[in-house]
Amino acid sequence: MDKRVLLIIGGGIAAYKSLFLIRLLAKRGIATRVILTRGGSEFVTPLSAGSLSGERVFSDLWDLTAESEMGHIELSRSADLVVVAPATADLMAKAAHGIANDLASTTLLATDKRVLFVPAMNVRMWEAPATQRNVQTLKNEGQYILGPDAGEMACGEFGFGRMSEPEAIADAIENLLLGNQSLDAPQPLKGRHALITAGPTREPIDPVRYLSNHSSGKQGYAIVSALRALGADVTLVSGPTALPAPVGVKIVNVETARDMLTACESTLPADIFIGVAAVADWHVKGAGHKKIKKDKHGLPELILAENPDILAIISESKNRPALIIGFAAETDNVIAHAKAKLTKKNCDMIVANDVSGDVMGGDENAMIIVSKSGEQAWPRMTKHKAAKKLALTIATYFEDKA
Repeated sequence: MDKRVLLIIGGGIAAYKSLFLIRLLAKRGIATRVILTRGGSEFVTPLSAGSLSGERVFSDLWDLTAESEMGHIELSRSADLVVVAPATADLMAKAAHGIANDLASTTLLATDKRVLFVPAMNVRMWEAPATQRNVQTLKNEGQYILGPDAGEMACGEFGFGRMSEPEAIADAIENLLLGNQSLDAPQPLKGRHALITAGPTREPIDPVRYLSNHSSGKQGYAIVSALRALGADVTLVSGPTALPAPVGVKIVNVETARDMLTACESTLPADIFIGVAAVADWHVKGAGHKKIKKDKHGLPELILAENPDILAIISESKNRPALIIGFAAETDNVIAHAKAKLTKKNCDMIVANDVSGDVMGGDENAMIIVSKSGEQAWPRMTKHKAAKKLALTIATYFEDKA
């Protein structure tokens, strides 16, 4: 996207989420420059913010070296969007009343860019009439407010005041950077149910060993988030991964291919099915309930049995989704194998990719979309960008069918 955000990190326990936000934005191709307030530095360090952003962190209005290199006026206008996260009651009060007595507040007063405030504070502070007046003032001036969310506070109270999650903040930032005038992106898939499988499966050999593969689940999880951003109601059936659960979706965690099929069939009907998971083709027949011990007489004999073909079964189901997309992870003859899979599995699209490199477990992917109308090769891009592009392709598919 080649965009830059100026992130002002205010004081509060939620400041740690801003570090996750910086990393998330980087994965989406959005650069971040950071202003760390005095209060913010009580919770995160300039070193951590600078290491993640890859740039110097600014904090002192009277740092003459910084002023000669990057004055607060230039700093306030060098970004495409200014984001305040967490936005404390103090920072919003200063911004609403034009108070400029430190680098953060001076920058907010000097900027000619749109500002996104992401509040985080105690529920009573959020509900205070003064805070609500300040929030309304900022809104009236054309600034944006995201959240806060409801939940349990660090202080033990419950209510609105929790800072929005980094994923939601990143979505709002990306939407504003695309030139939209609202925090809410268009939702062409609103009202549609999408069923997604992601990650690997694990097929037990015995209680401590299993057959699996290198799938990280990153592409599937990115597609879940992209479809959710377009308004879809998403159910994720996930094999074992180290990824955090996507926000706002139903997730069913499974281990084996047979468990995954059962979860998918129980989730139908759905409008969309995307089989992203790297499902093991075989399982060990008669897997032991006790650990297999080394035997002086030689290696144990493992008898493999074929796993159910989830994609084919869903395609032939009486509750067949209107759109079925399969994934073909190949190491050779990628397009030929994808075309064969499209026909054999009765899919509407196949997303083919060459996994002979670092795709499995990596952060980038190069997709080839194969359908009955032909093939379309997409350039290598981050898995997040590829997911958004696929989600928009799905939205277009339904628009064309309407």
